[in-house]
Amino acid sequence: MKYDHALKLRREKIIKKITEFAISHWLLRIPLVIVFIQQGLAKFPANIDDAQVYELPYLVWWFVVQGELGSGLGLLVGGLFLFFNEKFSWLGDLITRFSGFTIGSIMTGVIWIGQPDSLTDVLLYDNFHVILWFGGLYFAMRGNRI
Repeated sequence: MKYDHALKLRREKIIKKITEFAISHWLLRIPLVIVFIQQGLAKFPANIDDAQVYELPYLVWWFVVQGELGSGLGLLVGGLFLFFNEKFSWLGDLITRFSGFTIGSIMTGVIWIGQPDSLTDVLLYDNFHVILWFGGLYFAMRGNRI
């Protein structure tokens, strides 16, 4: 019993010595920003010919292009609010959450358009989109409360 308590205290002491990397969310945020801005710019400006390639109505394609570009910029701007006055931190949190939700929505559509045979196929063979989907979900759920 006494040994367990001493071991617990030793663990807590070691854990307290490890520095907290409070801005580690940028390690996830930056790649998502790069991917979504890059994908949005590659499709910009939205045109009907590109929409037809994916058998999507032009309006849906327009929202995809704007959503990719906007969610990438939104993740960046939302994160930058962490460095400003706390008075507007709620706005950065809202922008981050909305951007994460948008990313999740776009990735759901991308996976759905691929018409996978099963969830297993998605998890095994479409892992890039799954990772982006989970990244968006993370920011939609956590916002800037990292």
